[in-house]
Order: sequence, then C-alpha cells, then structure tokens
Amino acid sequence: MKRIQLIFYIMLLFFIAGCAGGQTAGEEKEAKDEGQTEEEKVRIVATTTAIAEVMNELELDLVGIPTTSFPLPERYQDVVEVGNPMKPDMEVIKTLNADKVLSVTTLEYDLKDSFVNAGIETEFLNFQSVESMITTIKELGGTYHREAQAEALSQNVESKIEEIQEKTAQYQSPKVLILLGIPGSYLVATENSYVGNLVKVAGGENAITGFNEEYISANTEYLHEADADVILRLSHGMPDEVVEMFNSEFKDNNIWQHFNAVKNNRVYDLREPLFATTANLNVTNALDELVDILYVD
Repeated sequence: MKRIQLIFYIMLLFFIAGCAGGQTAGEEKEAKDEGQTEEEKVRIVATTTAIAEVMNELELDLVGIPTTSFPLPERYQDVVEVGNPMKPDMEVIKTLNADKVLSVTTLEYDLKDSFVNAGIETEFLNFQSVESMITTIKELGGTYHREAQAEALSQNVESKIEEIQEKTAQYQSPKVLILLGIPGSYLVATENSYVGNLVKVAGGENAITGFNEEYISANTEYLHEADADVILRLSHGMPDEVVEMFNSEFKDNNIWQHFNAVKNNRVYDLREPLFATTANLNVTNALDELVDILYVD
C-alpha cells in the first residue's frame, strides 16, 4: 500500500511540475507577444528578389518569397515560394494570410488588377532608381522599427555613390546606348530606367533623351544617329538566349557595323543579378563594374 502511495505522490509531483512549466512557457510567449509592436507581428510576403534582400538586411522575417533561380538569404531558406515576380501565384499568397504583400512599381501596371481581383492588398515599392531605393529603405526602416539597420544600409549605398562620382568627375562623360534584351526582341533603356540611372550616377550620358518612359522601341537608323560611344546590352530572362540573339542581330544587320561603339569594340553585355531592371543591393558592385566599362584608359 505504501509503495502505491509513493508512486502516486511521484506522479503527482511530475504533473504539478509539468503544469508549472507549461504555464511559464505560456507566460513567456505572452510576454514576448506583448513586447512586440503591431508592425513587428506583420506577416510579410516579398514577391521580388530585391525586396527579399532588403528585408533580410533589415532583419525582418517573411512568410512568402519569390521563386527565383538566384540565391536568396539563408534566413528565408524554409519560407514558402509564391511564384515568379512577374506572375505571382495568387492562390498560394492567399493561404499565407499575409498582412503585407510587397512588389515593385515597375510591375504595378501589369499586376495591380490581378492583386485587386484576388482581394490581396499590395504595396508597390519604388525601386526604379538608386535614389528611390534608398528612400524606400529608410521608409521601411521607419515602418518596421528598423531605423538603425535602414540607416546603415542606406549609408553604404550613399557612400559608394559619392566615391564613384568623385572618381569619375575627372573624365569626359561617355555617351551610352542601353539595350534591354528579352527573348526574341529588344528595347532601348532611357535614363528613367534603373540601368539608365546607374549610367547617370556613374557620370555617363544616355544617348537617347527626351522620353518619360523607362523603355522605348526604336529602329536602328534612329539609334545610329545618337552616335553612342558605348553600347550596353542587358539580358533580362534567359540570358544565354538573349546574348545569342544580340550577337546574331549585330552580325546579320549590317547597320550595326557603322556604329562607333561597334567599330571601336565598345559593346558590353550586362548580366543579372548584378545588373537588373530594378534597383537592388548589388548596386555597389554594379557601379564598380560600370565605371570599369565606361572609362577605359
């Protein structure tokens, strides 16, 4: 009888200890939740690589990330993928119960109706230039109480811009023609595009002026009149196929042989992810490479 009582008391002690431990854990979780602001509890989906990289630097978690062939920060290795940035999977995003879905303004025209029709509230961030990206980073830092991280990140980019502009001030500005290649065709990038903005920051002059659009279509005769010193060919999507397309175009269309940039062997291919259609955190390395291209001794 005494042995049974002893076993009973031991089991009772374990039960009490278990309850006490569960209560402590629950209290800790409640205290942690109470210590967070509403902004820090927000469930965020980043639909582009550039946004995901910025959120990582701001030390913010995500519940959804873009599907991409490019590596994303380790912080997000187990996070649900929501599809291609240009065509995110609305059904997957719905299942994530996101409070914030973030895309970029360059995709707003193409994606806004799809998000509205799916009942998904979306914020389109301005990553159209280096300067607008810096502004956006600071705004995100304020929204999510990551001011210190945002300031450090912004200062890093701003310092690089100052360094590049001091370095290139001694040179004459080269005139630059920028072509954006997509499988099957190409467009001309104006100074309102991200790569056009990079060229401007690096002290270059866009050969095509007078347009408000980021990209325009133009025939080779018009482009030849621009008389560019340098031609940059940016591949966007299926880069190997796009470079091959450019090579065929420059070989088969004889007018390209009359461009000064071609005659002087000043044609360069820019590759993702270092160069992209929206601003991103590769900007410091991209500016270094661009300076090496534009200012050949």
